[in-house]
Amino acid sequence: MGSRYVSESGFYMTSFAATIFIAGLVTIGVVLVTSVVSLAVMLQSCENKSKGVVATIDKANDNHHYCEILALHGELNGLKPDNVPPLCRNLAVQYIETGGYTRDLDFVMRMIENFFDTVSPSKNRTDAVLIDIDNILVSDPSVRRILESYTKLHSRGWLLILLSRKHEKQRHVTTKHLNSLGFSGWSSLIMRSDLEMEMETREYFCRRRTEMKEQGNEIMSVISSQMDALMGLSLGIQLFKLPNPLYYNFENNYESRIHGLVQIEN
Repeated sequence: MGSRYVSESGFYMTSFAATIFIAGLVTIGVVLVTSVVSLAVMLQSCENKSKGVVATIDKANDNHHYCEILALHGELNGLKPDNVPPLCRNLAVQYIETGGYTRDLDFVMRMIENFFDTVSPSKNRTDAVLIDIDNILVSDPSVRRILESYTKLHSRGWLLILLSRKHEKQRHVTTKHLNSLGFSGWSSLIMRSDLEMEMETREYFCRRRTEMKEQGNEIMSVISSQMDALMGLSLGIQLFKLPNPLYYNFENNYESRIHGLVQIEN
């Protein structure tokens, strides 16, 4: 009978080495679990931040749309600047300081210039351009650009009639202020009498335009940043609405400046 040999392969590990090996596997497992958890937390944090940014943008857009709607209805209904929420006043200041107002104003002034490039004053009648000056007197960013277009209209022979909501008693100081800004050569400056101060401004403007028509003036255009001057009868051929940050308290600034000028005069 022959002999048979069995050969077995493998390796031998002491109990101490086995303990170290198992501990290493456990450590690696803990590290992997910790990494997965940390990654999940980071992803959740990024998602939350992303949601927060989107929410902030959505809120800013909502605020902007809210103030736009408020401005539109405020102008239509004669909302006073003091009644405008602080949120909208802040947005209006940003609108001015970031150059939005200047950009929009320049766009409208180019529209005005393009229109008057296509028409000329008639030789047979007095063609007038009515310009609401109240915001011009208090809105420093607009003066230079409006003065540029004003000068062009004057040089082309248009009759320039200036309109104001202020009382006739302020005529001298208002004229002086206009001259200091570079405005001159206007045909007339219309301001309110005692009786007209009791009227709504849109009624006052409408009444004055009707009187101009009856006197033989043909109104070619009305230019204003406020809706009350652009509503009613006898509005002429073309209306131009200048941008108006309604929320910014122009009215109070105007009153303070005029008061200071009156004090100087006295």
